[in-house]
Amino acid sequence: MVTATAPVTPPSTPFSAGERHESASLPISSPERLVYGRKHITPDGVYSLVLNRPREHNALSREMLLQMEEPVPASTALTPSPLRALIVESSSPGKFCAGADLKERKTMTEEQVVAFLQLLRTVFDKVAAFPAPTIAALDGPTLGGGLELAIACDFRVANRTVKRIGFPESGLGIIPGAGGTQRAPRLLGLTKAKELIYTGRSLSATEALEWGLVDYLTDESAPARSLLLAATMSNSAPLALRAAKLSISKGAEMELDDALKWEVQCYEDLLPTQDRREALEAFAEKRKPNFVGA
Repeated sequence: MVTATAPVTPPSTPFSAGERHESASLPISSPERLVYGRKHITPDGVYSLVLNRPREHNALSREMLLQMEEPVPASTALTPSPLRALIVESSSPGKFCAGADLKERKTMTEEQVVAFLQLLRTVFDKVAAFPAPTIAALDGPTLGGGLELAIACDFRVANRTVKRIGFPESGLGIIPGAGGTQRAPRLLGLTKAKELIYTGRSLSATEALEWGLVDYLTDESAPARSLLLAATMSNSAPLALRAAKLSISKGAEMELDDALKWEVQCYEDLLPTQDRREALEAFAEKRKPNFVGA
């Protein structure tokens, strides 16, 4: 367990290269697990989903996926801090996720492969639908299912030294099967997604930024920079963050007229909340609002 440090006020403006943000964290479940949850002391309301299979470069096994379902709900415990962001990261520096565990895959029957892919999709869909902004911290190779996990998140932060980000599946006689062929075109556009998947090309972090696959590069650890990004959201009302994510994510799948109606619904859902009233009172009293996620 990491010892708590004195809280540091999160920056209210977008982070710059020179900014640092001190953080401590507490495990929600045992770090001896293949996946565990962690709550950060600062910034307020930020949690991590930690991949903890470093010797296998966090290759996704069936047991790992089963465990991955558990810390995500655990990370949503809103006491004493309202949920504001979730960071998906590796427990070890220089790693993120190398994709599916091919050694385990070799022992599976075709029926077991189908069941594994369904579990993989279920977990990644839960990450995509997580009720707060999500950030993938790419500190090392991000391949196949690892990249599918990353693009299920809202943001991707990569260490500048990462050399391998891509979908190698076509060279293995398969295709990305856990959202890659659907989320990548929505993120990159059809042409770039097709090139990435057809060729099995690996991008460097710098190339991934140019392609729009990565949102931020950093010379420090990707989890540390991800925490800085999360800190820029820490002044926002938790329910407003959730409503904004719902409005944007679901609205993008609708025709514009329907999407505008959906936006109104998401807005109106916030009207009776305690946090909205608190924001108005804080504005009138010229103080910082105290949001509680209700």
